[in-house]
Amino acid sequence: MKTRTNITCPAIALFALACFALSPTVRAVLPAPSGGYPGQNTADGDDALFSLTTGVSNTAIGFEALFSNTYGLGNTAVGDSALAHNTSGIDNTALGEEALDSNTDGFGNVAIGSFALLLSTANENTAIGFSALGLNTIGNQNTAIGFDVLSSNTTGYGNTATGYDALVTNSTGSNNTANGTFALSNNIRGDDNTATGFDALASNTTGSNNTANGFDALASNRAGNSNTASGHNALRSNTTGSFNIAVGPAAGSRLTTGSNNIDIANPGVAAEGSTIRIGTTGTQTNTYIAGISGATVAGGVGVIVDTNGHLGTVVSSERFKDSIKPMANASESILALQPVTFRYKHELDPSGIPQFGLVAEEVEKVNSALVARDEEGKAYTVRYDAVNAMLLNEFLKEHKAFVAEQHKVEEQGAMIALQQKQIEALTAGVEKVSAQLEASKPAPQVVNNP
Repeated sequence: MKTRTNITCPAIALFALACFALSPTVRAVLPAPSGGYPGQNTADGDDALFSLTTGVSNTAIGFEALFSNTYGLGNTAVGDSALAHNTSGIDNTALGEEALDSNTDGFGNVAIGSFALLLSTANENTAIGFSALGLNTIGNQNTAIGFDVLSSNTTGYGNTATGYDALVTNSTGSNNTANGTFALSNNIRGDDNTATGFDALASNTTGSNNTANGFDALASNRAGNSNTASGHNALRSNTTGSFNIAVGPAAGSRLTTGSNNIDIANPGVAAEGSTIRIGTTGTQTNTYIAGISGATVAGGVGVIVDTNGHLGTVVSSERFKDSIKPMANASESILALQPVTFRYKHELDPSGIPQFGLVAEEVEKVNSALVARDEEGKAYTVRYDAVNAMLLNEFLKEHKAFVAEQHKVEEQGAMIALQQKQIEALTAGVEKVSAQLEASKPAPQVVNNP
């Protein structure tokens, strides 16, 4: 604390006023003169504006408020030692004990609350609350509203914090936004984070480019980067995973270290990565997605789904398969299947459109490998893709048999044709021989009887 110095003019009041009016510099007096100083300066308090020389439009109210200010302009200090070290700073406002106490030539700062911006020498900061931005030294363009908010910030810039202990440990991190009690409260040097809600990104220390909206959103994240969580407890367990997106209450709440996940209204799975999960099994029972029906896709394959809602396609490349062997007679079981016509129950299909297919329970009796099962292990549909493959095998077997039969028939036809030619040749030979024999017969003799 500075030593108080009382400066007075000579005792005679008239001479004192003349002395004050003719002085080349303006000096504070004890007590301050009624109406303030020249140059639109106002001081009220022991040693307020004590060092003022050429500064104008300053207001100092309180013990040693703006004590060191000499030629600073447009400053307002209200409180014990508020802006006490300011010398040439411009357009600063300090309301509270030792608010902006260390500022010397910074400009455009607003500090409201005891010890707000206590050590700052930077510019364009706004601190409202006890010790808000209290340790800030050279960080610029920060905004802190609340008890202890950004109180550890030293060089970080462009931060905005609103709420008890928001960004309280931030020291060098920049361009962060924290709105809510304990939001980004452990951030030290992470940059470009946005946290809105109680405990949002509360454990983050060095992670950057994260966005958390909601109570406990990304609450456990420490070093994960570029995560987006929107919803109560969204991505709350994530610690180091990056590039995750979670939307909805508790969305992605089970994720811990996995990256590149998208969870919408789904809690996700602890360490999985590069996975999209939409909805929760048992909660959402129908899915409507526009832009699919009627859209022509010239290439690609059909999509299938299992009982867990896992979407995918059937792969056929040899590199994905083991124990490859001909189907042979394994497909003969489909010959026992009984195709039926039917309609779905009214609650499933109010239109009652005629359907053609198989009954899963009947197929199961023939070949259990041809049915898909629900979460209870009950058959609920037929693996028509497998049935089609088995039909193809039976068709090829029949075709092979047909071709063989045709070949046999053709061979038989050729043999019959050959035999016919042989018969015709033999017939012609017989006829020739018969003709020759007929020609070689002697002429009949006539006997005359007397």
